[in-house]
Amino acid sequence: MIDKIAWLHPVDGRILSTRSRGKDVFYLPGGKREPGETDAETLVREIREELDVAITPESIAPAGVFEAEAHGHAGTPVRMTCYTAEYRGTLRASSEIEEVVWLTYGDRGRVSAVDQIIFDHLREIGQLG
Repeated sequence: MIDKIAWLHPVDGRILSTRSRGKDVFYLPGGKREPGETDAETLVREIREELDVAITPESIAPAGVFEAEAHGHAGTPVRMTCYTAEYRGTLRASSEIEEVVWLTYGDRGRVSAVDQIIFDHLREIGQLG
């Protein structure tokens, strides 16, 4: 099981997404915990590394846990624990991130399997157009 933390940041019917160098699909920003890290610490660190912005810790709120087969890892499940949060700074690709985009439900085929489930959820609750 791959266990990841992700930032859900929907705005005006679109969701913030990223593509890492050498990857062919988009992923919600976030990543794996370092030893001893809490979910909130992981979220703050990963978003700072990937998008060069500061998550506001007191704004972090749970947004669901989703599971699917990990992209590019046949037979390996991924669990994505998602959070919403506010941030300070200007979003920009950093570290391994090559592209930062705003996706709609029409882009569902361009994201990983677990992100597709999250897209479905966001569409159902009216946050993704």
